[in-house]
Amino acid sequence: MNDRSLSAPAVPRPPLTLTLLRGALGFLSRTSPNVASRLAEDLFLTPRRHARPKREQEILTEGVPFDVSVGEGRTIQSWRWGLGPAVLLVHGWEGRGAQLASFVRPLLAAGFSVVTFDAPGHGASSGARSSLPHFAWSVRCVAEAIEGPHAIIAHSLGCAATTLALRDGLAVERLVYLAPPLNPSDYVNRFGTMLGLDGPVIERMKRRIEQRFLRKWTDYSLAQTAPAMTAPLLVVHDRDDDDTYWSEGAALAGAWPGARLLTTNGLGHRRILREPAVVDAVARFVSEPSS
Repeated sequence: MNDRSLSAPAVPRPPLTLTLLRGALGFLSRTSPNVASRLAEDLFLTPRRHARPKREQEILTEGVPFDVSVGEGRTIQSWRWGLGPAVLLVHGWEGRGAQLASFVRPLLAAGFSVVTFDAPGHGASSGARSSLPHFAWSVRCVAEAIEGPHAIIAHSLGCAATTLALRDGLAVERLVYLAPPLNPSDYVNRFGTMLGLDGPVIERMKRRIEQRFLRKWTDYSLAQTAPAMTAPLLVVHDRDDDDTYWSEGAALAGAWPGARLLTTNGLGHRRILREPAVVDAVARFVSEPSS
């Protein structure tokens, strides 16, 4: 047997920027925890923008762009395809509405129109900061602008945002959640650990965010909100998802009355958005008549 087959796989080094951040924030955690928590909060609320791939650029040229006001003179970039009852596509953190573009043509063929948007601080929309409350408010504003969607298909943090919008009064006939989180506060802890922050500094950061938005982290828990929900829900989650875990989607489906769970394998967190079998199952679910 070749020795190479016995060796452990190489562990990739973290990017230099992350290494420097960990070092700086680790030092500040020990010497100035308040400054460390403030810097960590700024980082947590500042999404990275990623280049839009060609497939997204192409589908956007087929849609009709429009702006939606989200208050205080700010707008977000939105697009619409086709006529008929609207299906709203909601992206996740550091994503873009067109990431869900694989659903556009099947839904158009089923007689729906399709609407999506880039959340504040994402894609073609303005702003540098964003958050779960920003996402939830954007869902409500776009839904109002199109006079209410028939259904919503959401990915990752977009699922949490949609649930908050539903809790606050938005009504839809059907829902599809792709790779949903269960308790978004868990990701603050993961973020802090990734930056090398100690527990007390992470708690300071969480309190700062609570004070900024005047809401407790428990208010964002899908686990607590799900039992009161009534819209039919399909949860699609991959067992190999390293961003939001399959166990979270399964727990959400179990807590949401009447929800269905579709489990995939080998697709991870983003390829699930383009898998033909997933796209077909989602389009069929959205097309089912409401009881």
